[in-house]
Amino acid sequence: MAGLEQIAGIHFLHPSIGFLALALVMAFLKNEHYMAWRWLLLAPPVVAIASVAALTMGPDGARDLATLHYLGQTLQLGRVDALALVFASVFSIQALIGFIYALHVEDRGQHMAACLYVAGGFGCVFAGDYITLFIFWEIMSIGSVFLIWLRGTEQATAAGFRYFLFHIFGGLFLLAGLLLRYGAIGTFAFTAVAPDAARYFDYIILIGFLVNAAFVPLHAWLPDAYPEATITGAVFMSAFTTKTAVYVLARGYAGFEVLAIGGCVMCLYGVFYATIENNARRILSYHIVSQVGYMVCGIGIGTAMTVDGACAHAYAHILYKGLLFMGAGCLLYSAGTAKLTELGGLASRLPLVMIGYMVGAVSISGMPLFNGFVSKTMTIAGAAEAHRTWLALGMELAAVGTFLSVGIKLPYFAFWAKPKSEVELKPIPWNMYLGMGISSILCLGIGLFPQTLYSLLPFPTDYVPYTPWHVLQSCLILGFTGLGFYLMRKIIPPHPSRNLDFDFLYRWIGRGFVKVVSVPAAAIDNVWTDVYEKVGLRGLIVAAFGTNVFDGKVIDGVLDGSARGVREVGGAAMARSQTGRLQDYLAAAVAVGLLIFAAVWYLG
Repeated sequence: MAGLEQIAGIHFLHPSIGFLALALVMAFLKNEHYMAWRWLLLAPPVVAIASVAALTMGPDGARDLATLHYLGQTLQLGRVDALALVFASVFSIQALIGFIYALHVEDRGQHMAACLYVAGGFGCVFAGDYITLFIFWEIMSIGSVFLIWLRGTEQATAAGFRYFLFHIFGGLFLLAGLLLRYGAIGTFAFTAVAPDAARYFDYIILIGFLVNAAFVPLHAWLPDAYPEATITGAVFMSAFTTKTAVYVLARGYAGFEVLAIGGCVMCLYGVFYATIENNARRILSYHIVSQVGYMVCGIGIGTAMTVDGACAHAYAHILYKGLLFMGAGCLLYSAGTAKLTELGGLASRLPLVMIGYMVGAVSISGMPLFNGFVSKTMTIAGAAEAHRTWLALGMELAAVGTFLSVGIKLPYFAFWAKPKSEVELKPIPWNMYLGMGISSILCLGIGLFPQTLYSLLPFPTDYVPYTPWHVLQSCLILGFTGLGFYLMRKIIPPHPSRNLDFDFLYRWIGRGFVKVVSVPAAAIDNVWTDVYEKVGLRGLIVAAFGTNVFDGKVIDGVLDGSARGVREVGGAAMARSQTGRLQDYLAAAVAVGLLIFAAVWYLG
């Protein structure tokens, strides 16, 4: 094996190791010294890139390069094949970009959470069994929830709890499914499930995966939590959680019809809500739901071309979605808000942010020359070739909404709409610009040279994106969408209100649950009140009378006797014994106890 093995004698350096080690080291560092230790943030992603690059130099075919024997089980931590490598490749690149973007952050807690989160993502990608997958799945959940909480606002705290509850829910389904599966077939191996041979425990595991994929209607955690995360945390979260779910779906559930139909629903549902939203990061969050829908749909169709398209789109999506969240993060960092109703006219004041954001916007919209075009069209064309016409049309329709909301509406009202925002802008650190610049170059580079991406895909492909029909189709969709927005720009401005999604259903269920619980609880309370008034109160009165007698006859008798002893019997000696110090009384009690014990032992 070439690469690291030849250079350093390392057979397989798991990319998670560096991130876990850095998280441990940072526990002993101080925020005040961040200028010195911040450069450590770049070491784990650089090592991860080198490790993954070395693996790509090896022979083709699946290999198991790292195992661990624990509690009678063999944990496969290093299953390497083409599917794992395409996700590991983009994970390592995005991790480097994310930490460059976060270099200015002084809070080591945020960096520790990001390290745990990224380590969990890599661990899931290389997991060859369900136990290993579950462990890293939960590490990823723990790291990501702290990326929300560490923003330190009341809204972030509440959103983080809801986010954590959702992922506990998904994790429990995954755990239950893998244990039931082991009980039925006697193995924890993470292997593909044939649609016609799936059993009940396979569907239980699938539900756990779909929670992380933000599958409608299990998606509301995503647009609820991501806008409340820290500025840099949202960049990381946009890249790993849902794409890890896409990876495990491609690994285990290709060809499932529920994914094909549900993925198309995700495409349309996400763009609808994104079109009516006001908060820039909430708009982008809904578009994660929509864009992941393309991937889920491709996996559900299950042909080699659509699975390749799903993997290619996941690769492209991580890069351009990270770029979009970096742009929105720059707006939030500099202007103090990401609400479109409070922005406007910032193109001349933040030109580099505008340029970087627009690269991401045209990429996600599928404009020729950018990476979204070479990945999205593969999935749609694959659906058409598989005679899934309605699914292909649904994905094409979602592309209109994508360009309308992310490519036109958001940048128009943030950068060009009048009146211009007069808010004082905070200077943006150089590293945030650098992170956006690297992502912009990659989005353009992959669009211009799509074979650099296609060569990483799990199945051989001869797909050619730049055909006259594909280019013309894309240009027509984008052109007519832009014309429609121009004609309606004065009647579709954003509104500051919050749009309820499936949150409405959850709130209705919550209120119903409270009523179901409170009605019998109130009835029990009423019965208890009557019992207390008739029985308990009388009992308390009798007990009070008894304690009064005890106090008068016993306690007062002892105290009065002590007083008489001081006065009549021993005077000075008795007085000296009443020191008032608790330790003297405890010592006396211990001494008396020892004497009693000695007497009993001697007499016995």
